[in-house]
Amino acid sequence: MSTLPLTIDPSVDHALQAIVTGASTDATCTTDLAAGPWDFDTRPGYGPGSSMRDVIPTGAPRQGELPAEYRTADEDELDARIRAAKHALGDRVVVLGHFYQREEVVRHADYVGDSFQLANAALEHPDADAIVFCGVHFMAETADLLSGPDQSVVLPNLAAGCSMADMADIDQVEDCWEQLAEVLGPLDEPDADGLVPVIPVTYMNSSAAIKGFVGRHGGIVCTSSNARTVLEWAFARGRRVLFFPDQHLGRNTAKAMGVPLAQMPLWNPRRPLGGSTAADLRESRVILWHGFCSVHRRFTVDQIDKARAEHPGVRVIVHPECPMEVVDAADEAGSTDYIRKAIAGATEPTAFAIGTEINLVRRLAAQHPQHEIFCLDPVVCPCSTMYRIHPGYLAWVLEELVAGRTPNRIRVSDEVAAPARLALERMLAARPR
Repeated sequence: MSTLPLTIDPSVDHALQAIVTGASTDATCTTDLAAGPWDFDTRPGYGPGSSMRDVIPTGAPRQGELPAEYRTADEDELDARIRAAKHALGDRVVVLGHFYQREEVVRHADYVGDSFQLANAALEHPDADAIVFCGVHFMAETADLLSGPDQSVVLPNLAAGCSMADMADIDQVEDCWEQLAEVLGPLDEPDADGLVPVIPVTYMNSSAAIKGFVGRHGGIVCTSSNARTVLEWAFARGRRVLFFPDQHLGRNTAKAMGVPLAQMPLWNPRRPLGGSTAADLRESRVILWHGFCSVHRRFTVDQIDKARAEHPGVRVIVHPECPMEVVDAADEAGSTDYIRKAIAGATEPTAFAIGTEINLVRRLAAQHPQHEIFCLDPVVCPCSTMYRIHPGYLAWVLEELVAGRTPNRIRVSDEVAAPARLALERMLAARPR
């Protein structure tokens, strides 16, 4: 007689509540995660979770007070209110949910994906009045760049930023560009081979201002799934690449392409010449910005060794935002979409140890109970800023839209939007060879 697979609860919030009440012996990086995010909206910082020790820029967006009726409502009431508001709005609103969002939010999304997939999903609904983006600030900016001029992009909680994106601000990047020009000469003048000294490449996980900078200076945007293609595009046009804000994606991608580590200096914006010598910069092929994702920096080689010892034959897949030694120790590295497809494509029951955000890992475990799927990091520690999007905020913005009001609209200025769109269009035009 066959045995039905176990039902797995994908909710990270339920896991956190169980830890706090003592119903679970699992560990969390902070029990503050079990509280409502409105408890932290008025405080400086990214909030509890993986980025709680990162330094937030002065003037980062804050969220106004959420009305008490949303703060005190339980999960079932919020679920019912969200469904009712979506029904009332119909095709006038599309809800987008990032892979890393909590289960209680993702279940209401019309589309679930990574930041670029969701931006493209917004393009498929030009007649929608509003796009409610359940993600973080830079993602909502990208949706605004690609959506129609009459559409409103709404971020349910303005405090949902991104610590990695904030690690490269426009003033620091402009200063870096000026310093590189002092060492390498005019950066817009091609040499005898038709190559300029530097091509700027920004990861999708960056502000619209950074994307605009890249667009103005002949550069391009990349995602975690097309970073190699984008670097090939850049090397066809420049002697070297300035890659920001995530050093690990840049290093892992360039290393796989054969670029020696010695030719990948790290640019620390708080030090002259980024902490390198002029000779190092002249000899460089990829200049890596000193940025990182606090979620993916939690994964270690020791965790991989432990997974292999406890689960013989385990298949270890990590995100390329992980440190190089973790990517090297894993069986595979790939984007969130790559991870999803790898699990979906496994025809035999398999043990998977996954190095990416816990909300996605738990959801994959629930969707594929025939496999044993677990997070490399045993500590429950979701993305601080993704976790700021609570169903209470989603219910609030949807009911505001029903009432004819548009809260938390994200807008990119025309001055920034035009060159930022150009950088995105270059990415779309770049195709793998």
